[in-house]
Amino acid sequence: MNGKIALITGASSGIGEATALRLAADGHHVVLGARRTDRLAALTAKIRADGGRAEFRALDVTDLGSVRAFVTSAHEAHGRVDVLVNNAGVMQLSTLDTLRIDDWNRMIDVNLRGTLHGIAAVLPILRAQGGGHVVNVASTAGLRVDPTAAVYCATKFAVRALSEGLRQENTDVRVTIISPGFTHSELADQGGDPETQAAARAASERLGIPASAVADAIAYAVGQPAAVDVNEIVVRPTVQT
Repeated sequence: MNGKIALITGASSGIGEATALRLAADGHHVVLGARRTDRLAALTAKIRADGGRAEFRALDVTDLGSVRAFVTSAHEAHGRVDVLVNNAGVMQLSTLDTLRIDDWNRMIDVNLRGTLHGIAAVLPILRAQGGGHVVNVASTAGLRVDPTAAVYCATKFAVRALSEGLRQENTDVRVTIISPGFTHSELADQGGDPETQAAARAASERLGIPASAVADAIAYAVGQPAAVDVNEIVVRPTVQT
């Protein structure tokens, strides 16, 4: 019962779901947030059936009030928050000349603003209690830029930049960037240019690693002693160039 209180956004599928399962299996108490509460309820039930500790709350990371309520409720229930995994994300691919501005704004709102909302909600708590850990899920798209992915890449470059800034500004809060490559998930299932999204889904199916591989990396960083800050882990398929 010495596990950490770990909050996970975007926990209803993919990397978020896998991370919830892995951290719960490691003995941490996971607090799950996403919009699809039916999936969260099923995941929470599975974790509890397996002997783990879990709870969930509806969460929209684009809404600062929703994020603050998510964090505050966990803090009030448990007296502390040890880990926040900022995982919620969307990838809506298209070339810039298609002017899919709603998709651009959605990626900015979820990938970047959602991460900032998580930091804003949890940082005062972590500093007041003298420590904690923020894990931001970026992407290998934050390390290079590809055609059709300019805006998505821009948001992930930004997540890496703000993560490094957060790390430098705090000596008692650990900050980890997790940058996955092709991963089996629902990331490319919504929005974007249909042909481009279909190609991305096909590539992920053909090349992708299981979401559990990324969850293992997150668990490794979370499991380190308080004095050890694993700053960045890149996890990609061996076959990905």
